[in-house]
Amino acid sequence: MKSLHALFAALIASAAAVPLSAGAKPTQPDDLKVYILLDRTGSMASIWDEALKSVNAYAEELAKDDGLEPALDIEVSLAVFDAQDGLQFDMLRRNAKPEDWKPVTSDEADPRGMTPLFDAIGAMLTVAESDKPEKAVFVVMTDGEENSSRELTKENVRARLDKARKNGWEVVFLGAEFANFADASSVGITQVKSMAVSKDGMEETMRRLSTKSKAYGAAPDAQAAPITFDDEDRAIAGEEDVKKKRD
Repeated sequence: MKSLHALFAALIASAAAVPLSAGAKPTQPDDLKVYILLDRTGSMASIWDEALKSVNAYAEELAKDDGLEPALDIEVSLAVFDAQDGLQFDMLRRNAKPEDWKPVTSDEADPRGMTPLFDAIGAMLTVAESDKPEKAVFVVMTDGEENSSRELTKENVRARLDKARKNGWEVVFLGAEFANFADASSVGITQVKSMAVSKDGMEETMRRLSTKSKAYGAAPDAQAAPITFDDEDRAIAGEEDVKKKRD
């Protein structure tokens, strides 16, 4: 089994990286990169169809012309992860244009394995770092706690996410029928950027997140339109229902 370091090297080599030169300003239309990290572990089986539909809904919403100025040049990357004798990390979409998005189906990936959450976040960050985006939205969707990472600790991941946040990237955490945010908190994801989502609330939640993502992308700078979840978002997501189920 290759080490995670070897996996990271392979990811960098395969990424279509176009670095910004030092001091360069983003060109028009503005660029926005989205990185979705989706838990495909065995416990996701009962909500897998809804999870995939929600990801497709996110891309569909991104493709809509909302008349934003400046116009956005958006690309979406989607990876799924689990653990079977180490991290299994599969990139299902790489820098796909929302208007050309091919809906993700269970034929491409189905639930299995355990939850190497920290290793998976590190792998997706490596992909994102190879792109060096001016603006990026990093979405983690999981239904469980870290239980099988071999290479990275929460301290490693937090340091890398701190760097991403300093670069102006937005990092959000969605608990799919899951309301334990200890792992999210441990890597620096604050309460306003994490939310429990019910099975029935997944699709609409991702549509709303898409709208927030575009607002962030169209803002004059990375800090002008931060992505946060408010009371209305939480009501639509069914967060309280999820918390009651887990009590």
